[in-house]
Amino acid sequence: MNKPILGSLGRNIQKLRMAKGLSLSQLALDAGLAKSNLSRIEQGEGNPTIETIWRLAVQLDAPFGDLVASLESTMGENGIQVRLIDQGLDNPRIDVYWMSCAPNTIKQSEPHIAGTTETLTLISGALLAGENDDLRQLDIGKARTFAADVPHRYQTGDEWATLMMVITYAKQSDPKQEVQL
Repeated sequence: MNKPILGSLGRNIQKLRMAKGLSLSQLALDAGLAKSNLSRIEQGEGNPTIETIWRLAVQLDAPFGDLVASLESTMGENGIQVRLIDQGLDNPRIDVYWMSCAPNTIKQSEPHIAGTTETLTLISGALLAGENDDLRQLDIGKARTFAADVPHRYQTGDEWATLMMVITYAKQSDPKQEVQL
């Protein structure tokens, strides 16, 4: 990620952390990061992985999109590229992503915030996806929804896969408590 993107990401993380009343040390501990690494991320330094950003989102009890809001470029690692397309502000919160998976990629995802679901629509290629114990082959143009608050994964064969991913977070009982970035 380039410097302006890292700066925006860092500011978003810091704002959410402070709104939750968490110290840098506590968030780092909860997310399994060194305090110095989290500090560098908040300062717009380092190069956090998508998994690190997801872990921070889960610990902040915030949609992934809130951390990457205003990032206008694609993020990627290990054969996976994602870009936030749109972010709804209603209740429940919904984020829409474009995602591309390289051939012979297995992407294991940690559980997201409780009550989160993912809906994938395959645009091209071939993809197995879903909860770890219920992987299914997606058909082009068809949607599949599964629980994302449990371990889940995406797996390609010998060809690229392109898809739209819609993440729906659990409905908030008091949406006024959400932090606006």
